Amino acid sequence: MRNVVVIGGGIVGLSVAWELSQRGQDVTVLEKEARWAAHQTGHNSNVVHAGLYYKPGSFKARMSVGGNRSIVDFARQYGVPVEVCGKLVVATREEEIPALDTLAERAEANGVPAKRITPAEAREYEPEVSCVAALRVESTGIIDFPAVCAALVRLLDEADADLRLNTPALGIRPARGGGVEVATGSEVLHADALVNCAGLHADRVAELAGLTPSARIVPFRGEYYELKPERRHLVRGLIYPVPDPTLPFLGVHLTRMLDGSVHAGPNAVLALRREGYRWADVSVKDLADVARFPGAWKLARKYAYPTGLEEVLRSFSKKRFAASLAQLVPAVTEDDIVRHGSGVRAQALRPDGSLVDDFLIESTKDQVHVLNAPSPAATSALEIAKYIADQVTD
Repeated sequence: MRNVVVIGGGIVGLSVAWELSQRGQDVTVLEKEARWAAHQTGHNSNVVHAGLYYKPGSFKARMSVGGNRSIVDFARQYGVPVEVCGKLVVATREEEIPALDTLAERAEANGVPAKRITPAEAREYEPEVSCVAALRVESTGIIDFPAVCAALVRLLDEADADLRLNTPALGIRPARGGGVEVATGSEVLHADALVNCAGLHADRVAELAGLTPSARIVPFRGEYYELKPERRHLVRGLIYPVPDPTLPFLGVHLTRMLDGSVHAGPNAVLALRREGYRWADVSVKDLADVARFPGAWKLARKYAYPTGLEEVLRSFSKKRFAASLAQLVPAVTEDDIVRHGSGVRAQALRPDGSLVDDFLIESTKDQVHVLNAPSPAATSALEIAKYIADQVTD
């Protein structure tokens, strides 16, 4: 039996820990917050993605298609709320149809059940939707990802894993004779292997371990509204726009949640702190890290205008946000939405300014570092865990 320390108590870290424990490993999980799933996992849209958008053969394509099945099976086995409801991706303008056709081709290549439908057929699913063409994706679902984490914690506890909240990793170094040592402030843990699933701080943990990561985390905040209860009838399921292929974000969309509420969003703006859920959340250290990173300036030159400016304006303007939603469902007005909350996406960025568009997992002796695991990482968590466990146990 090997002893493995997993840093990070979100859905990826907990899934890795559970997979390792199933393989007979002795697992310790370190989470710096006072609760599990405190950040990305606890602030996302709770959508089980189908694997539609991703380049065939990529980690994201393979792991989201497999993850779609495995996370739904896990939820049903352990009593976690889940519903496979399908979704619509809609082209609202003729010029979006080629991109919609490309999505249909990717769906077929990735093994995702999806079909091109007419506007009349789209309105059979969503009577209020506006489109010139649409793609119906049957395997998309909605789930309670924090509840998945709670189930994983119960399973790990039953397996006698060492689960530690309020325990940041403050120092990491190779141990004499192999393995690693992890300082937590109160003690030094000795482990045969380390897995870094620290999300928004994954690059910093990698540096703490002596690595020079190939990408840096730049945080982007996504802000949500929700439809007022009396207007929820406008949306029956999930309605997405055709995404801009040059951006890593899917665009503002509408999602009916398990409790019947309808969430709208997110937009995407630079967060002023790695865990900055509001404009008022500012970290001088985090901003300085962004400012010192050449890739951030190259990204800004490419996207600041008009894309970045529009996202910032939409952040401050409820009217603009509602107008974006009205492109999908014209009946939605500014009076129909109220602010709901936000999440922060840990987006990995390379020094040349390019966005890392796939999961990025780097390994060294006795260590595995998950350096980029944004959406669909929650959907793919159990598959990511298998991949990482293979590396650790090998």
